[in-house]
Amino acid sequence: MKIIRSKEFIADRPWGALDIASMNGITIRLHWTDKPYNWHINDGEEIFAVLDGRVEMKYRIDGQEKSTVLDTGDIFYASIGTEHVAHPIGQARILVIESAGSV
Repeated sequence: MKIIRSKEFIADRPWGALDIASMNGITIRLHWTDKPYNWHINDGEEIFAVLDGRVEMKYRIDGQEKSTVLDTGDIFYASIGTEHVAHPIGQARILVIESAGSV
Protein backbone atom coordinates (compact mmCIF):
# COMPACT_ATOMS: atom_id res chain seq x y z
CA MET A 1 0.00 0.00 0.00
CA LYS A 2 1.15 3.55 -0.72
CA ILE A 3 -0.25 6.98 -0.05
CA ILE A 4 1.28 9.65 -2.25
CA ARG A 5 0.69 13.35 -1.74
CA SER A 6 1.32 14.39 -5.34
CA LYS A 7 1.28 18.13 -4.62
CA GLU A 8 4.23 17.65 -2.25
CA PHE A 9 6.40 15.76 -4.75
CA ILE A 10 9.39 17.63 -6.20
CA ALA A 11 12.05 15.82 -8.23
CA ASP A 12 15.71 16.78 -8.25
CA ARG A 13 15.50 17.58 -11.99
CA PRO A 14 12.81 18.35 -14.58
CA TRP A 15 10.84 15.23 -15.52
CA GLY A 16 12.26 13.36 -12.54
CA ALA A 17 9.82 10.68 -11.46
CA LEU A 18 8.53 8.72 -8.52
CA ASP A 19 7.81 5.12 -9.54
CA ILE A 20 4.40 4.25 -8.13
CA ALA A 21 3.71 0.81 -9.61
CA SER A 22 4.44 -1.63 -12.39
CA MET A 23 1.51 -3.83 -13.36
CA ASN A 24 1.63 -6.40 -16.14
CA GLY A 25 4.16 -4.44 -18.20
CA ILE A 26 2.56 -1.05 -17.52
CA THR A 27 4.31 1.58 -15.41
CA ILE A 28 2.64 4.30 -13.36
CA ARG A 29 4.92 7.21 -12.50
CA LEU A 30 4.48 10.63 -10.96
CA HIS A 31 6.58 13.27 -12.72
CA TRP A 32 7.49 16.76 -11.55
CA THR A 33 8.70 19.35 -14.02
CA ASP A 34 9.10 23.02 -14.73
CA LYS A 35 10.71 22.55 -18.17
CA PRO A 36 9.45 21.19 -21.50
CA TYR A 37 10.08 17.62 -22.55
CA ASN A 38 11.27 16.68 -26.07
CA TRP A 39 9.13 15.86 -29.08
CA HIS A 40 8.68 12.09 -29.08
CA ILE A 41 6.56 9.13 -30.07
CA ASN A 42 6.03 6.49 -27.39
CA ASP A 43 6.50 2.80 -28.13
CA GLY A 44 2.89 2.24 -27.08
CA GLU A 45 -0.10 4.12 -25.76
CA GLU A 46 0.30 6.73 -23.03
CA ILE A 47 -2.04 8.36 -20.55
CA PHE A 48 -0.92 11.72 -19.24
CA ALA A 49 -2.98 13.12 -16.33
CA VAL A 50 -2.24 16.57 -14.90
CA LEU A 51 -2.51 16.31 -11.11
CA ASP A 52 -1.23 19.80 -10.31
CA GLY A 53 -0.47 22.82 -12.49
CA ARG A 54 -1.05 23.48 -16.17
CA VAL A 55 0.62 21.98 -19.23
CA GLU A 56 0.51 23.02 -22.86
CA MET A 57 0.45 19.77 -24.82
CA LYS A 58 1.62 20.08 -28.40
CA TYR A 59 0.99 17.25 -30.85
CA ARG A 60 1.11 16.56 -34.56
CA ILE A 61 -1.65 15.10 -36.67
CA ASP A 62 -0.87 14.47 -40.34
CA GLY A 63 2.18 16.72 -40.02
CA GLN A 64 0.21 19.65 -38.62
CA GLU A 65 1.15 20.94 -35.18
CA LYS A 66 -1.72 21.53 -32.77
CA SER A 67 -1.82 22.33 -29.07
CA THR A 68 -4.13 22.42 -26.11
CA VAL A 69 -3.73 23.57 -22.53
CA LEU A 70 -4.34 20.89 -19.92
CA ASP A 71 -5.48 22.10 -16.51
CA THR A 72 -5.38 20.21 -13.23
CA GLY A 73 -7.59 17.15 -13.65
CA ASP A 74 -7.27 17.00 -17.44
CA ILE A 75 -6.05 13.87 -19.23
CA PHE A 76 -4.25 13.51 -22.57
CA TYR A 77 -4.33 10.12 -24.30
CA ALA A 78 -1.57 9.52 -26.86
CA SER A 79 -2.43 6.61 -29.11
CA ILE A 80 0.33 4.63 -30.80
CA GLY A 81 2.19 6.90 -33.22
CA THR A 82 1.06 10.23 -31.71
CA GLU A 83 4.01 12.63 -31.78
CA HIS A 84 3.76 15.00 -28.82
CA VAL A 85 5.60 17.22 -26.36
CA ALA A 86 4.57 18.65 -22.98
CA HIS A 87 5.37 22.24 -22.01
CA PRO A 88 4.51 22.97 -18.37
CA ILE A 89 3.26 26.44 -17.56
CA GLY A 90 5.21 26.92 -14.33
CA GLN A 91 5.55 23.80 -12.17
CA ALA A 92 3.43 20.74 -12.91
CA ARG A 93 2.92 17.26 -11.53
CA ILE A 94 1.83 14.65 -14.02
CA LEU A 95 0.76 11.04 -13.64
CA VAL A 96 2.02 9.03 -16.63
CA ILE A 97 0.77 5.54 -17.41
CA GLU A 98 2.60 3.74 -20.21
CA SER A 99 4.30 0.53 -21.30
CA ALA A 100 7.41 -0.28 -19.27
CA GLY A 101 10.54 1.05 -20.98
CA SER A 102 8.61 3.42 -23.23
CA VAL A 103 10.29 6.67 -24.25
